[in-house]
Amino acid sequence: MAELLHNPEALLKAKLELEQTVGKCNPNEESDITRLPYLQVVKETLRLHPAAPSLLPRKATKDVEIAGFTVPKGAQVFVNVWAIGRVESTWDNPHTFIPERSNADFKGQNFERRICPGLPLAIRMLHLMLGSLINSFDWKLDNHNMDMEDKFGLTVQKAQPLHAVPVAI
Repeated sequence: MAELLHNPEALLKAKLELEQTVGKCNPNEESDITRLPYLQVVKETLRLHPAAPSLLPRKATKDVEIAGFTVPKGAQVFVNVWAIGRVESTWDNPHTFIPERSNADFKGQNFERRICPGLPLAIRMLHLMLGSLINSFDWKLDNHNMDMEDKFGLTVQKAQPLHAVPVAI
């Protein structure tokens, strides 16, 4: 929601998509998600602001070479999830929120074994809640100086909480 409010053009595109697909102020349902490609803005948001801690511990299952360094089998490594979403060789304008960039995914080689078991439900709920918030209200910022910086801890959060006010349509 913060990224959409920080990017009013993107918020307008998402709102129009919802109005054209499910109707203005109508609730969106799980079956609507596949018909709402712009609502995939959730993936772009999670690329920039991952919910998981920025350093995920993993253990190397075999010797592997990464960027010219050999990581021996059994070594404890930390994956910087936050930095992966900002790799300039992978992402064009990696620090910029671009909702049309929908190639971010939650899968990868052997990723399914280590993925959070609640992720599929969480992603469905995020789409439903975000769609409902966008389609049911207009929004205004309580404070126009919105800080988009992250605060790292057990989870990644906004450094300054979002203060948005719903306005009845």
